[in-house]
Amino acid sequence: MSRARAHGTSGAVSAPDIFDRTARRTRRDRAAPDFADFDFVRAVMIDGLAERLATVTRDFTDMLDLGCFDAAFPAPPGVTVTRCDAGGVFARAANGVQADEDMLPFASESFDLVVSAGVLDSVNDLPGALSLARRVLRPDGLFLAAFCGAGTLSTLRATLREVERDRPAARIHPQVDVRSAGDLLMRAGFALPVADIEPLTVRYSSIGGLLRDLRGMAATNILRDRVPLRRDTLALAAEAFAARADPDGKTAERFDIIYLTGWAPAPSQPQPARRGSGTQSLKTALERFPERDAG
Repeated sequence: MSRARAHGTSGAVSAPDIFDRTARRTRRDRAAPDFADFDFVRAVMIDGLAERLATVTRDFTDMLDLGCFDAAFPAPPGVTVTRCDAGGVFARAANGVQADEDMLPFASESFDLVVSAGVLDSVNDLPGALSLARRVLRPDGLFLAAFCGAGTLSTLRATLREVERDRPAARIHPQVDVRSAGDLLMRAGFALPVADIEPLTVRYSSIGGLLRDLRGMAATNILRDRVPLRRDTLALAAEAFAARADPDGKTAERFDIIYLTGWAPAPSQPQPARRGSGTQSLKTALERFPERDAG
């Protein structure tokens, strides 16, 4: 399912929300007290983002933690941090701002670093959220994000399709693949965009353990047209999930983490060569190298 929509253009009509904004905030508030017991996927994301940030040699002064949860993302030394979360409990605990990622209240060019871990997969207007992240960055500011992309919860998805074959319901969120994520970065106006993916496999003794983790990390179904899961359907799903178990009795589930890196455009950044500016033809370049046997 495509999640692109018109954003920020005069006379544009936005598509209806995919996700229930109220349910999203409520689920985050409910998860807040015990989130530390269920933060393992986000902890992997934070580690990946921190590694990418560590390779950047420039200094930063003002950072926005976009979708901060429990404010676990470590700020670089000497950086002033603003935390923002859609959930009121998380936002208040972090002394931050409560706001949806596609409705940011910050002024243009307020930050030189924006980081986001674990929230962009459930934002209604993802292209708009990326555009806003670019807008609040100063020229040559850095954007780093991680979220669960296409392929995530593939075992749960297959299990539910199997048991609800005659009356399927929308239970797994629409997901963005890594190529589309890179395209969205470009559409949002980021320079030097990079998108890559890293899989995370978690093994469960039962479907109940998986559903408990999803509730604990505020990652359960918040689609506007969601339908409650009936007890008889859940019982059948538990059997189908167990039938996919390895010999040790545990079933593997996937979380495919997409990482995004982009820079707010600035004149000092490397620029692609102007088309037609080459001084040597391809034929001349190839004549420098003798033919080789690729076998």
